[in-house]
Amino acid sequence: MDRREFLNVVAAGAAAGFAFPAREAAAQQQAADIYDAPAFGNASLLHFTDCHAQLLPVHFREPSVNLGVGDMRGKPPHLVGDALLRHYGLAGGSRAAFAFSHVDFERLAPVYGKVGGFAHLATLVKRVRASRPGSLLLDGGDTWQGSATALWSKGQDMADAAKLLGVDVMTLHWECTLGQERVTEIAEKDFAGKIEILAQNIRTADFGDPVFEPFTLRTINGVRIAIVGQAFPYTPIANPRYLMQDWTFGIREESLQAAVDAARAAGARAVVLLSHNGMDVDLKLAGRVRGIDAILGGHTHDGVPVPVVVDNPGGRTLVTNAGSNGKFLGVLDLDVGAGGVRDFRYRLLPVFAGLLPADPEMDAHIAKVRAPHLAKLGEKLAVSEGLLYRRGNFNGTFDQLILDALMAEKDAEIAFSPGFRWGTTVLPGEAITMEHVLDQTAITYPYVTFAEMTGEQIRLVLEDVGDNLFNPDPYMQQGGDMVRVGGLAYRCDPTAAMGRRIGDMTLRGRPLEASKTYKVAGWAPVAEAARDAGGEPIWDLVARHLRRRKTVAPPKLNLPTLSGVEGNPGIAP
Repeated sequence: MDRREFLNVVAAGAAAGFAFPAREAAAQQQAADIYDAPAFGNASLLHFTDCHAQLLPVHFREPSVNLGVGDMRGKPPHLVGDALLRHYGLAGGSRAAFAFSHVDFERLAPVYGKVGGFAHLATLVKRVRASRPGSLLLDGGDTWQGSATALWSKGQDMADAAKLLGVDVMTLHWECTLGQERVTEIAEKDFAGKIEILAQNIRTADFGDPVFEPFTLRTINGVRIAIVGQAFPYTPIANPRYLMQDWTFGIREESLQAAVDAARAAGARAVVLLSHNGMDVDLKLAGRVRGIDAILGGHTHDGVPVPVVVDNPGGRTLVTNAGSNGKFLGVLDLDVGAGGVRDFRYRLLPVFAGLLPADPEMDAHIAKVRAPHLAKLGEKLAVSEGLLYRRGNFNGTFDQLILDALMAEKDAEIAFSPGFRWGTTVLPGEAITMEHVLDQTAITYPYVTFAEMTGEQIRLVLEDVGDNLFNPDPYMQQGGDMVRVGGLAYRCDPTAAMGRRIGDMTLRGRPLEASKTYKVAGWAPVAEAARDAGGEPIWDLVARHLRRRKTVAPPKLNLPTLSGVEGNPGIAP
């Protein structure tokens, strides 16, 4: 690398809050350049979110489609690929580009290696905390779900890992799918006196009493800081209601304002919202609720290297989102005076497993919880000839593999698979193991379904999910990405009005008839009746399909024809 290239990489890294080395030879020097960021101010908060129970380092491809509509078009987090690199001034091919975008992922993954892993994250947390005494570690939720061991241990492996990591405060989303009783058990037994679960917006369904504390007051180097918790508002809609039937959720903007005001009245000189709203919701919220200095956000899995500053009647609020899969650690340094926050520094540090040695204590914990399951997790089901990933508004190649398996195993004409954002990536030439399959499917309601649906019913499903994703009012966005569809071709206009986004539905080249019935397979039903009806777990079906195939060619993505998105920087060419 010549001097000019080096300076370009350094300039790109500075935009994201860290610098990069001239050569990739000395891992120790590289780690120092990236992770030894000088402390600033007098109060620091560390933040990770949406790790989805990934204890080991993983490959994870960022999305190539993350469309923003209405006022959100072309603004963070709705930038992908080269548009994202240009916006943040990141040099193509750099570590920053690899961490924050999908560009050249297949080429760069073997170069820069895996990311995340709790043993490596633990090392980074200790490294950062060493220069920031009194700092707090905040967990944004989606921590106890997403892997086989988390499912089989009912989240115990992750609860124990969080304590070892030194988490101080967390909020919730997918944790609730373990059931309200299990969440309460961990909160009252495992976390008692160690980790606070905060959620100002979770109330009892009968009398509206708070289930968890709305905020906590902590003192960092003599500075009184309030952390307010905000769980995912639409948990009983996106996930089965019967798993948390005694709790209600919602955004609860008025009660959030009341919590912020109460924290200020109790002496907080800075207020931070630990949120699992999703970034679009947080951006809207930041413009409407007074007194929040920063929002450390999650849910939408957006790795955003630079905070968005939102003006509101009370001043300004920083809005961040810290990615997923244990891939990043956010570091917010605040300079707080008697009158409040005077200045800040923020860095979103990628957790490169190859640059950070494994923490011995965390490494031993991970080995212990995995040991009884290694044979099952390591079963090689087939070899992938192409890149298998999940993430993006409409489909991913691992999603397509699941769709193809559903249609083949259930003799279905059409298949639906949820628009989940979590799930790891398999590189070309790698074996697809049982663990990989469970990384995509490990939920408490994994039942495979099979039904006959009319063409009109199918259209309504697509319209409903499309509105959850593309409603121009962020407060109406209630789910994940678009439902993945197998067998069926259709057109989608994300910018159209509700009920008019879906059209031109065809099956094997013939128009779908509104009154005709079709055989449709799916999985992950949220209805209680579907649970009672049973159905095999999706991972058994996919594993059976892969064992027969042995080798998996690169799946051909079944994507809708898009309209209304010309020139949108949320979709890569």
